[in-house]
Amino acid sequence: MSASTHYERLGVGRGVDPETLRRAFRRLSKSVHPDTTTLPASEAARQFQLLREAYDHLSDPSLRRLYDAQLIQQDQLWQQQHAPLPSPAMSSPTAIGERRPLSGGEWLSLLMLLGALLLCLLLGVGVAWSRGMELQVQPSWLVAEQTPEEPLIRDVLDGVDASSRNSFESAFAAGS
Repeated sequence: MSASTHYERLGVGRGVDPETLRRAFRRLSKSVHPDTTTLPASEAARQFQLLREAYDHLSDPSLRRLYDAQLIQQDQLWQQQHAPLPSPAMSSPTAIGERRPLSGGEWLSLLMLLGALLLCLLLGVGVAWSRGMELQVQPSWLVAEQTPEEPLIRDVLDGVDASSRNSFESAFAAGS
């Protein structure tokens, strides 16, 4: 028996109930008891003593709680000692925050995109100029505000300015 914890000596897990613990002890004690085994007497006595100590320790609830806390502490210590060291940041071109220089193909595509943009702009201005259109046009509402002598809304039927007519009068009145 080369088990390191009491649980391993009894062949049970850490969360077993007392009845399972007792059954495991009885089963194993029959196989290593000095009176019932084929092992040499000194070896059988030593293994039975280890088995008995494990069972006595785990069958007492207060000793078991202390033992479990000790095992947890040992596990945490072992994990801290054997935790992999953080590797230094590797220099890779895909790492976030690092920029790589543009390749020749990327420069070519940027220049072609810029050339296409300039060509479209020149074609638009050239076509407008050849048709005789103005390159800078004022919106119609701004032109209407700048020429106050012409009213914006005209009455089509009688040629009267819509702003001077009484709004309560019917447009279909017999007298107008």
